[in-house]
Amino acid sequence: MDKKQELWKVFSLKLRQILMNMNIDFERLQEIRLRVWEPLLVIYDNREFFVGETGRLSTCMNDIYRVTPEDIRSTLDFISRYSLYAYEDEIRQGFITIQGGHRVGIAGKVVMDPQGIKTIRHIAFLNIRLSHQVKGCGSELLPIVRDDTGIRHTLIISPPRCGKTTLLRDLIRLLSDGTQDWQGVTVGVVDERSEIGACYQGIPQNDLGKRTDILDCCPKAYGMLMLIRSMSPVVVAVDEIGSREDIEAIEYVINAGCSILATVHGNSIEDIRNKPVLRRLVEERIFERYVVLNNKGGIGHIERIFDAQGNGL
Repeated sequence: MDKKQELWKVFSLKLRQILMNMNIDFERLQEIRLRVWEPLLVIYDNREFFVGETGRLSTCMNDIYRVTPEDIRSTLDFISRYSLYAYEDEIRQGFITIQGGHRVGIAGKVVMDPQGIKTIRHIAFLNIRLSHQVKGCGSELLPIVRDDTGIRHTLIISPPRCGKTTLLRDLIRLLSDGTQDWQGVTVGVVDERSEIGACYQGIPQNDLGKRTDILDCCPKAYGMLMLIRSMSPVVVAVDEIGSREDIEAIEYVINAGCSILATVHGNSIEDIRNKPVLRRLVEERIFERYVVLNNKGGIGHIERIFDAQGNGL
């Protein structure tokens, strides 16, 4: 079964039929959104489309299919193999990772207890984010990140849907595997939302290289410290930093002699300077390279590269 058919089988029978009729390039499909009694939506090639009952994509509200409560219930049954209770730990975090590495975001009524979120009930909203690995997309950036002296601390800055996670994933693979000219290094990945390695039942669905260790569904700040103490990485990689705890953990990683690869939401270095928690990264020159992405040239398109002082390269 190919990965497209593998994905379609987790949807309700009605949705499965509609999605199978879409005349699209599956590799350019990014998200499928289900909301009870609202139009079936997809993000395709960085654009939002409504989906009709025949599978036709449209930007207007004519001939749309509205998602039913039965669609949501049936899709959840297929995702969880009729045992949603077995996924309580994942549900508390707001998502389930399914075979193929695709992430299903979940929203509904949040049930709290003294320790925090206990579970989510009456689930009425699903966001299926497709996992697409683009091998080779990091090759252009590799000489910027790595040289004869080692691997530079690098921060990838990107707006949503511009390929920062895809680019980070491929850089991890390239650094881990190495080439005929240089040996790969041990990379530790903290995959808080299961988007980098896309682990399913503990096994990464994406190729992160032969020397990579993954902490799946682990908060970034905790995970970085755990990797340093237990797995002796040369490089630590994390996606979407932003909290004060993340910054402190990054400093710990660097002080331990490891290199750091990270991503952050933003449009420029100025965006980072304007965020109080992240400003220190630039002011103290923690990172040696800043890579700014946009979506004008495809996934992971590099707009500008800067050195630690903010000078363009």
